[in-house]
Amino acid sequence: MMEVVKAENLTKYYGNIRAVDSIHFQVFKGECFGLLGPNGAGKTTVVKMIYCFSPVSSGTLQVSGMNVMDSPVQIKKITGVVAQENNLDPDLNVHENMIVYAGYFNIPRKTAEVRARELLEFMDLSSKINTPVENLSGGMKRRLAVARSLINQPQLLILDEPTTGLDPHARHLVWEQLQKLKKDGLTIILTTHYLEEASVLCDRLIIMDQGIIIEEGAPRELILKHVGKEVVEIELAENLHDKSTSLVSEFQEHVSGYHLERGSLYLFTNKGQELISKLSHFNISTGYQLLRPATLEDVFLKLTGRKLKNES
Repeated sequence: MMEVVKAENLTKYYGNIRAVDSIHFQVFKGECFGLLGPNGAGKTTVVKMIYCFSPVSSGTLQVSGMNVMDSPVQIKKITGVVAQENNLDPDLNVHENMIVYAGYFNIPRKTAEVRARELLEFMDLSSKINTPVENLSGGMKRRLAVARSLINQPQLLILDEPTTGLDPHARHLVWEQLQKLKKDGLTIILTTHYLEEASVLCDRLIIMDQGIIIEEGAPRELILKHVGKEVVEIELAENLHDKSTSLVSEFQEHVSGYHLERGSLYLFTNKGQELISKLSHFNISTGYQLLRPATLEDVFLKLTGRKLKNES
């Protein structure tokens, strides 16, 4: 498989703070590659180095075989970027934002006009073509940012927290268009702290925490590896909080791991129904019991000992 991005011992310092700590990863042509983790994990720092916004402190980072420190201009020409912060020009309308941005890539005006209209239609913004940016909803602004990032027909699209702050409906609209781009073979790098977003869009991902990679793989493979197929959630009575270990020992043959957080016991299992049945034979005081499919949230919980907070 063709490597679009390759990082070896990639490290980034901000003063004495090591934001990214000697990480290795590869991104292959045509895949959606995710960087998953809480705010401050190093995700944005990594992508800023990929699109040559922030210099590498040590290690090597290549995009399409070019070193980011040696060929930033060439790399920027083949990269589309949707930054975490809104950087649309508020003084321009939708159409003007597209055309002005095309000028940064020296795209001829006629070509830019055609591409702009095609991309606005693709992102369902044709009816807003003359609307001032400040009058767009949050979801429309993010869709415009995606449309604008595609004006140079990039080989690599980088999306840094593309749906943060959006309501569920707007978030799903963005997902639908990104899935279409992926089907067309565009290579995508996505940073997110939304577990569902990573599961829906990513072929492979890395989980980062405190500047290091703690796991890598396909979402479903990581879930089966670390958690299993299902999770049983149990809200324990307060007097049982200190007895979770002894409780779990009663179900060892059905449980691959567990975690206790704020009075809720999470039992990781491949035998959910059998576990629920066995629990019913024990006199355990609970607020609720829930059997559900395992998710990436459970993987993160098991690996880090805490839930991934959505800060938006």
